[in-house]
Amino acid sequence: MAKLSLFARRRRRVRTALKARSGGRPRLSVHRSGRHIYAQIIDDLGGHTLAASSSLVKGEKSIGSNVDAAVKVGKDIAEKAKAAGITAVVFDRGGFLFHGRVKALADAAREGGLEF
Repeated sequence: MAKLSLFARRRRRVRTALKARSGGRPRLSVHRSGRHIYAQIIDDLGGHTLAASSSLVKGEKSIGSNVDAAVKVGKDIAEKAKAAGITAVVFDRGGFLFHGRVKALADAAREGGLEF
């Protein structure tokens, strides 16, 4: 088996802990790239995405990659979750530290009505 990077080890550790305490709730997964931030609400039991949002807007100018963009994505994913009838999720930060854009997205999703 190949040696995992620190990021991959951290992601595996976070995901394993989430699955142990999720209680059947959907997972709010966050991915952060250099240019954009993405969020999905995933039903692990059914294996499909229930809602998704990102700072990448097709056909229009993107909203950027800073903390303000993360706040907009967090509010948007909370609205889409409410429309889908989802109120409680578990937050999956992946291998990213809970700081900066990831924290801004999480705080905005909480303000939008998601519980985690």
